[in-house]
Amino acid sequence: MAEITMRQAISDALWEEMEKDERVFIMGQEVGVWGGTYAVTKGFYDHFGEKRVRDTPIAESAIVGGGIGAALAGLRPVTEIMTINFAFVAMDYIVNEAPKMHTMFGGQMRVPLVIRTAGGGGRQLGATHSQTPDAIFAHFPGLKVVSPGTPADAKGLLKAAIRDDNPVLFIEHAAMYQVRGEVPEGDYTVPIGVSKVQREGSDVTVVSYCRGLQLSMQAAQQLEAEGISAEVVDLRSLRPLDMGPVIESFKKTNRAVVVEEGWPSYGVGSEVVTRLYEEAFDYADAPIKRVAQKEVPLPYNQALEQSALPQVADVVAAVKEVM
Repeated sequence: MAEITMRQAISDALWEEMEKDERVFIMGQEVGVWGGTYAVTKGFYDHFGEKRVRDTPIAESAIVGGGIGAALAGLRPVTEIMTINFAFVAMDYIVNEAPKMHTMFGGQMRVPLVIRTAGGGGRQLGATHSQTPDAIFAHFPGLKVVSPGTPADAKGLLKAAIRDDNPVLFIEHAAMYQVRGEVPEGDYTVPIGVSKVQREGSDVTVVSYCRGLQLSMQAAQQLEAEGISAEVVDLRSLRPLDMGPVIESFKKTNRAVVVEEGWPSYGVGSEVVTRLYEEAFDYADAPIKRVAQKEVPLPYNQALEQSALPQVADVVAAVKEVM
C-alpha cells in the first residue's frame, strides 16, 4: 500500500467520487481557484470546472443552506466550512434542518449532504478558532458525525459519506493534514458507525478518535516498554456510536481510559464512560479515567496552549492510575 498524507487521502477521496458521479460537486470559501484553506482541493477547479467546484462568499449559512437545497434537488454536494468554529454560524441548517427533513416528511425527502470542516487546537489560532465541539453536533439524531484518525480511514469514510443518503458532518483535525499512513489503493469505503481496534492489548482499553488516536497509539507504545499492554479502540464515528468493540475490549481488560481533545464536561468521554458503566459495570476493576482538554478557553501562548491540550504523558499517567 502507498503511504500518503491525510491531506492527500482526503483529496483522493473527493477526486475519485467526483470522477465516479457527476452529481457530486464542491462548494465553499476558497475551495476553487485557491484550492482550499488546507490545499485539499488544489487542482480541482482546473480539472472539474467552476460549475462543480464553486467558490462562495464568507457566508456559512449560505454554504450549508445551498447544499441542503442542492441535495434535495438530487445532487450530492460536499460543502466546506473553513473551521468547525464557523459552523456555529450555520448551526440551524446543520442540526435543525438537514438532519430532520427525512423523518419530518415521512421519508419522502433525502439530504445526501457532506459538510467537511476542520477542528482542533495546537496551532496558536486563539480561543475562538481552536475548539473541538464535536460532541455538540453528535448530540442530534439524524446527523451522522465522522472524525477519522488515520489517512486510510479518512479516505474510506469520506467516500462512504459522499455515497450516504443522509447528512454527514466530516470533521478533520487541522493539525493532522501532514500525518502519513498506509492507504489501500483502488476504490474502497469504510462503513460509517463502526469502531475499530487499532492496536491489540490485554491490560487496559484506551478509547479515542481523531487526534486522540495519535496520542493513544504513542502512549501505548511507551507503556509497552514498561510492561503494560494497552488495547486502543478508535471510535471513528461519533454518531452512530459503535460501542461493540469498546465493550468487548473492556470485558477483556477490565480497565479503561477515554481520550479526547474536547473539554471533558458533557463530552465524548462522558458518553463513552456512561455507556461502559451501563452495559459492562460488572467487568470494571477500577474507575474509568478521562483524558481531555483543560476546562479553559484555549490560550494563544504556545506553552499555555500545549499545557491545556491533552498530551501523550497525560494518557500514560491515566493508564497507570487505573492499573
